[in-house]
Amino acid sequence: MSKELVINSISGEVEIALLENGQLVELHRDQGNKGYAVGDIFLGRVRKVLPSLNAAFVDVGHERDAFLHYLDLGPHYRTQQRYTKRVMQGKQPVPDLGNFKKDPEIDKKGKIKDEVSSSQLVLVQVAKEPISSKGPRLTAEVTLPGRYIVLVPFSDKVSLSGRIKSEEERKRLKRLMQSIRPPGFGIIVRTVAENKGAADLHSDLEDLVSRWGEMHKKLRNAKPGKRVLGELNKTNAVLRDVLTSDFTSIRVNDERVADEVKTYLQGVGSDKSDIVKVSRDRDLFNTLSIHRQIKAAFGKQVNLRSGAYLIVEQTEAMHVIDVNSGGRKSGAKDQEENAFQTNIECCKEIARILRLRDMGGIICIDFIDMAKREHNKELTAAIKEAMEADKAKHNILAPSRFGVVEMTRQRVRPVADVKTSEKCPTCDGTGKVQASILITDTIESAIHQALEKGAHKRLTIMLHPIIEAYIKQGWWNSVLKNWQRSHGIKIHVESNSSMEILEFHLYNEAGEELD
Repeated sequence: MSKELVINSISGEVEIALLENGQLVELHRDQGNKGYAVGDIFLGRVRKVLPSLNAAFVDVGHERDAFLHYLDLGPHYRTQQRYTKRVMQGKQPVPDLGNFKKDPEIDKKGKIKDEVSSSQLVLVQVAKEPISSKGPRLTAEVTLPGRYIVLVPFSDKVSLSGRIKSEEERKRLKRLMQSIRPPGFGIIVRTVAENKGAADLHSDLEDLVSRWGEMHKKLRNAKPGKRVLGELNKTNAVLRDVLTSDFTSIRVNDERVADEVKTYLQGVGSDKSDIVKVSRDRDLFNTLSIHRQIKAAFGKQVNLRSGAYLIVEQTEAMHVIDVNSGGRKSGAKDQEENAFQTNIECCKEIARILRLRDMGGIICIDFIDMAKREHNKELTAAIKEAMEADKAKHNILAPSRFGVVEMTRQRVRPVADVKTSEKCPTCDGTGKVQASILITDTIESAIHQALEKGAHKRLTIMLHPIIEAYIKQGWWNSVLKNWQRSHGIKIHVESNSSMEILEFHLYNEAGEELD
């Protein structure tokens, strides 16, 4: 499989597309001014504690208060709170945690009112970006993600990604990380760390410890509601999360962004800096037909090559996807086989759409009904296999008796919104246009005004072919003949299909346009 990253920079906004075998699978946008990205760390002030929800609302500077649940405090909440307080008071001059005494872990089944009080300052991290009318979702368990590992302050555990299957590799990584782990910090080893050497992992660890030191420095003079440490910009964050050894190309159309990408790759010890190619195309997405793929994938109807199609609807509560065959598939013996083949084919496309649009929450997929139990089992296996490449946490249930597959997918960002329809230039989106009989009055009024301003023996009208046909309809009593008899001049009509339906232009004998 060929994997390619396309970075398109236009007017200060950076668009990032991930292609697999030329097909768009992920789309990211970096507007450069987003203040509440996942991973940003803030010093918040508790506005209200709600024992009934076992949660609190925290002011982090957003127009809506952020939500912090008791389960998101983290086991080392008391230790972190004491550390934050000491840093702000100047009693913790160094960022090291080796000699920092830890408090007992909080009770997993405890109450928010026992740990959090109104007006209290808390160090929090954005877990979910603001979505719709909701403010950010927070966690008080601050972590620093890197290329290969995640640094967990106030912990002493080394955990490994469940996707690393080799027992021998798991033992090697755990032994290695235990040997280089800084005192007072825990480590989570990411999937991309598999088969990486000690130098790469140690370099990533040093970078994260350095970022912790940067946060410690900024925390000394931090103000409530202000960001203490920002996540990497979107371009570098995407590189960190998706870049693997099987990438074949990174295309960029901006020299500055290309330099940033190369610097980042060299900084993390990657040998992939030579795959960064700079293009002179102003719009790289247009050159590579990515805009066409975006329009095809973000519409209400998503078509497959076989003729099948998906209808994707979004509501406040959930997403609904309807699978349609669109026409009988070739090679299907009967309706059952047709339904089965269509459903299996749509599984990969559904997984791609979910990942591409970053759809989250509750998702209901209405597959075509199948009578055979073994077909439903194969469908469940197929959708789970198609979703394996998706890094977002998800849970999939077997088809219900009505053929509906219910699933949940982790939602940390607003669903990607790409406009696939345009406002009609003629009716301006109202759904109504001026009647043809009124446009003829408008044209005749323009002719009358032109004759009042000066003498003309001949006038030419340029208009849409539909209006031309209407004006010329009839040989003797046509609108055109009536105009000529009424004004006593020769009027010539020409059409242009590129014009809007109610647009027209008036020209004199010399071909000059009249106002």
